[in-house]
Amino acid sequence: MAPSSVSTSKAEKRPPARLRIGTAGWSVPKDISDQFPAEGTHLQRYVARFNAAEINSSFYRPHRRTTYQRWAASVPEDFRFSVKLPKTISHDPSAEDQEALIARFADEVQGLGEKLGVLLVQFPPKHAFNSTAADTLFGRLKTALPCLIACEPRHASWFTPAANDCLFHHQIARVAADPAPVDGADQPGGWPGLRYYRLHGSPVIYRSSYPTKRLAGLLETLLAETKAGTEAWCIFDNTASFAATSNALTLAGLAEQE
Repeated sequence: MAPSSVSTSKAEKRPPARLRIGTAGWSVPKDISDQFPAEGTHLQRYVARFNAAEINSSFYRPHRRTTYQRWAASVPEDFRFSVKLPKTISHDPSAEDQEALIARFADEVQGLGEKLGVLLVQFPPKHAFNSTAADTLFGRLKTALPCLIACEPRHASWFTPAANDCLFHHQIARVAADPAPVDGADQPGGWPGLRYYRLHGSPVIYRSSYPTKRLAGLLETLLAETKAGTEAWCIFDNTASFAATSNALTLAGLAEQE
């Protein structure tokens, strides 16, 4: 099945592009595979139900530009990827190597073309806010990659007025993460032009499924943000027990009813 030929009623009912719902990766678990087309690659089947996906593998290893191009060619025009910044850049902030590493990554990921929606920058828990280092990194990223950027810090120092001002200045959204590693991390911050929610699963991180009632409450927040003109992403990262895909389907279904 060619990606451009996806025309199932489910695909036609996907949420509007300003609201993006998806998972980390594009797994199609066996127990709910009947809710996806039977033909095509996992990615081609996935995009029949969702309009976004988060590429996490880029955090651990580089991908060729041609790999990104192949992924981009496998999805509809309105589909967007978010891509996680390699840990060699986000977790090893050596200014000496940083610029060259960003240039290499940018060249690779631009294989997605217009399908590149968001760059996700996740810092390790020990990474404290430093205005000089943040300005350098964010400035380089904004120059290298013409896309929206979301930042997921996990150190308490990032949840201060000074850090928020820095993110706002660079037009970078602070991720709203669940469970919150520190107070305030479950709320979005930084630049308000993008809202990016990452649901890792709670109470058991990466494994727990979210109840429908909670997802319905989250949808109210997401729809309010999109109606205000903000692009809102909700990515489920509770993939260890395959709950992510089911939760994303539930949220997308609730959105369709709206």
